[in-house]
Amino acid sequence: MKLIVTGGAGFIGGNFVYYILNRYPEDQVVCVDALTYAGNMETLSGAINRPNFKFVKADIADRETIYALFEEEKPDVVVNFAAESHVDRSITDPELFLRTNIIGTSVLLDACRKYGIQRYHQVSTDEVYGDLPLDRPDLFFTETSPIHTSSPYSASKASADLLVQAYHRTFQVPVTISRCSNNYGPYHFPEKLIPLMIANALNDKPLPVYGKGENVRDWLYVEDHCSAIDLIIRKGRVGEIYNIGGHNERTNLQVVKTILKELGKPESLIRYVTDRPGHDMRYAIDPTKIHEELGWLPVTKFDDGIQKTIQWYLDNRAWWEHIMSGEYQTYYQKMYGNR
Repeated sequence: MKLIVTGGAGFIGGNFVYYILNRYPEDQVVCVDALTYAGNMETLSGAINRPNFKFVKADIADRETIYALFEEEKPDVVVNFAAESHVDRSITDPELFLRTNIIGTSVLLDACRKYGIQRYHQVSTDEVYGDLPLDRPDLFFTETSPIHTSSPYSASKASADLLVQAYHRTFQVPVTISRCSNNYGPYHFPEKLIPLMIANALNDKPLPVYGKGENVRDWLYVEDHCSAIDLIIRKGRVGEIYNIGGHNERTNLQVVKTILKELGKPESLIRYVTDRPGHDMRYAIDPTKIHEELGWLPVTKFDDGIQKTIQWYLDNRAWWEHIMSGEYQTYYQKMYGNR
């Protein structure tokens, strides 16, 4: 099988690249990434020299380049991780999110129509459902929950999901969609909660927590997410949406305190800051459908996953320090400048 993995130099996409290369050495992976601020070639340093891996620097919204890529590579499966994904950035610059998350998705879908594929998989988010009240722990998002977006980011992802469904119904493109809860693990870009808190704590810097830290997220270890997507693209029903959740709900404050405890740092480093506009209170996913249809369940408990994640950041300090210094953005030129 030949897979095009878009956004493969990002957090979840990079982990998925390694998951496929390690699990299916007979498969070929073509990684496509525009290497915007969150794309990091250093994440792929362990894949670059593998014979079944190829990297292509390209913007998924660039129709001419994407069509040429499909014509040359003739992929069997496309997994679209490519997305602008940081809510705070979407509030500052919504238009960028519309271009990548909606127009980019439409270009990929048109390429799939034109050149043909066995499966197009859209990696989405639980944020398209909006949020749940803190006082109703019995409520969970299911695949039939209504879309109710809260930010330009989640609105752009919901729009992309609707476009994917429309291409399936109108043009019979063989698609699947997955909506996951908050991921964590290796290669997580250090503007997000868990890696930012780890990096700040290691440097004895203040740990900024929105509001009172009461917001609840369902944390999913990234390797569990990768295994779910792998199952969906190989065995999932065409046209279906699958929710992927970790059953690991924690408040943001609980997460931060856990990190401080693991690192032996004082809670006095916590700084409460003004909450962001439209901040969703609680996300919680019901993964019953993917469990019953495909046999998937998360295997990593949060307490175990956070320990593995912290250890990875301790062992790979150069990776995130290069990001914080901006040095990571020169890596592509170093690797490919003379090729």
